[in-house]
Amino acid sequence: MKLQNHFRKAALLASAFLVFAFFTPAVRADDYSFKVHNNTEETITKLLVSEDGETYGFFDIGDGIKPGDTETLVWNKSTNSQSCHQWFKAVWESGKEGKPVKFDFCEKNLTLEF
Repeated sequence: MKLQNHFRKAALLASAFLVFAFFTPAVRADDYSFKVHNNTEETITKLLVSEDGETYGFFDIGDGIKPGDTETLVWNKSTNSQSCHQWFKAVWESGKEGKPVKFDFCEKNLTLEF
């Protein structure tokens, strides 16, 4: 009987953990992610983003996105209250800055190509 109670408690604890894990932001971070594919012959060194098309911030992309590579980027929690529509532009290793393009980041499985 005591062993049965142990199993029952373990099952309840595991169920509670799964429910908690499903609703935590760490698990749901993919809801706020997108992919960037570099289809050029030059490394992308910066990705600039703006809600209004005038004031730009940037994503930390480390050493950059090499030609032919695809990287997954995750929005910072501080942007959760912003619009789904954002302006983006890439900057390449030569210093060339692309023209701003507007994307809908509420779109599932979004992949930006530069």
